[in-house]
Amino acid sequence: MRPTGRLHLGHYHGVLKNWLDLQNEYDSYFFVADWHAFTTHYADRIDLEANVMEMVVDWLAAGINPNTSTIFVQSKVPEHAELHLLLSMSTPLSWLERVPSYKDQQLKLKEKDLSTYGFLGYPLLQSADILIYKAGLVPVGEDQVAHVELTREVARRFNHIYGREADFEEKAETAIGKMGKKQAKLFCSLRKAYQEKGDGEALVKAQALLKEQQNITLGDHERLLGYIEGVGRIVLNEPESLLTKASKMPGLDGQKMSKSYGNTISLRDTSDEIDKKIKRMPTDPARVKLTDSGNPEKCPVWQLHKVYSDEQTQDWVVDGCTKAKMGCVECKQPVIDAIKDELMPMQERIEKYQSDPELIKQIIFEGSEKARSVAKETMAEVREVMGITY
Repeated sequence: MRPTGRLHLGHYHGVLKNWLDLQNEYDSYFFVADWHAFTTHYADRIDLEANVMEMVVDWLAAGINPNTSTIFVQSKVPEHAELHLLLSMSTPLSWLERVPSYKDQQLKLKEKDLSTYGFLGYPLLQSADILIYKAGLVPVGEDQVAHVELTREVARRFNHIYGREADFEEKAETAIGKMGKKQAKLFCSLRKAYQEKGDGEALVKAQALLKEQQNITLGDHERLLGYIEGVGRIVLNEPESLLTKASKMPGLDGQKMSKSYGNTISLRDTSDEIDKKIKRMPTDPARVKLTDSGNPEKCPVWQLHKVYSDEQTQDWVVDGCTKAKMGCVECKQPVIDAIKDELMPMQERIEKYQSDPELIKQIIFEGSEKARSVAKETMAEVREVMGITY
């Protein structure tokens, strides 16, 4: 996430709740993308340090666990920038210009001058963010799938250019010999089945077999992955998109909740602020008087009921609105109560974490050090295949 302002319910329902599930299933990396903030906010005077700290506190309060996940800040791992630079040397300009969000964001943010090198190249920086950890899966919404596909193409091109060692086959055969006779024979038969018959199951079995090997180095492992598929050494993995459930959290005006629309409820809004925001929400314009019947589908408040209210409450809303049995203020109260109930425990945890800023700094430091150790391994391999080892 980019630290460009306070997190709101759209972030919580659209991203954070998904992260909470993923952290229990995968080795997960969650980072504050402070460099990315400059792609559209380079001229804005935002308090980046405060925003970074606040964002990490909100993540922790939402339930992200630093003991099971890696939480870090992008700029604390400068290897991201180095990989971005090196990938830019071989990435065609046309690949970046055709990313859907490139022109889309320029149209949406007309008030900003986005004719910058950084804005054009931010999808490649995203690719570096992913590839440097050899990520297998990237949780994204449908609008971000194109970015992951670009990352796959960038990795594929890099491997094609730099994964070709002069003595590649000789090194691959030497690595197979380290597996032991039985395992080596099985690997060769699976490789043959895949290359001669296109047996996809054989490819999966061969890849699984390599994962189990303790006698080969990381470089040999990557080399043999490429040897199975008949290509050179796979230096950078091609990640897959892990589509998140479509979650359109409605804002106070019925549109998608977004800071751009000024229709958000912050995770840190007070009880009084929540009351005021919901009570000021527009309703069905047909309901001028209390005795006028309305249509919930034309009311932004109904969209929030769909998120927060159970079936019984929704039935009560439909009946009361269409038959003019209740006023709009009464209809809004269950939503107000539900949002407060959701945010109260989170805000209590926010207060607790904010009272100990040194703990937050320690979590960021340790997470960034852990991320950097992985990033350094990848960069050592990248420099080796590019010949930057002198």
